[in-house]
Amino acid sequence: MPEPLIVDAPYPSLDGLSHDPFSSRIISAAYATPSGELNATLQYVYHSLNFAHCGYKKFADTLMRIAVAEMTHLDLLGEALITMGTQPVYTFQPPSQVNFYSAKFVAYSRSLVNMIEDDIVGEKHAIYGYERMLCRLKDGTLKALIVRIIEDEKLHLAALKKILDELTC
Repeated sequence: MPEPLIVDAPYPSLDGLSHDPFSSRIISAAYATPSGELNATLQYVYHSLNFAHCGYKKFADTLMRIAVAEMTHLDLLGEALITMGTQPVYTFQPPSQVNFYSAKFVAYSRSLVNMIEDDIVGEKHAIYGYERMLCRLKDGTLKALIVRIIEDEKLHLAALKKILDELTC
């Protein structure tokens, strides 16, 4: 598996987290919704496969590295949810057993340029969503995790813009 595309800084420890349904509801949107980490992971894998098939190995590798980073975020958010007393099920509002995540939310564009444009939009939405979470969260440990994830998302956005520039030149 390729190394993830992440900022060269450790993720904060989640040791300070405790039972917190309020914070769980806030971060669950980043877990398994159309703009969440699960969807991002699946979308980047899909796009990476298409880029590789079209002979753009370097771009395919970058997209797969971003997918691995998103998987790391998914794992960290899932760990935070379970530590705060919420089962990290793939629904829009864990621990609810309704409104399950669906892969229909993946952007299944056929054009490589459109794929990257979809990914750029996704990263912008993720950054915006995480920044909104910071305004509502009270727990410092959770805030530190979200700030650290935002750093990765900004790195992904820059990498995607570079790919788009190279594709459209």
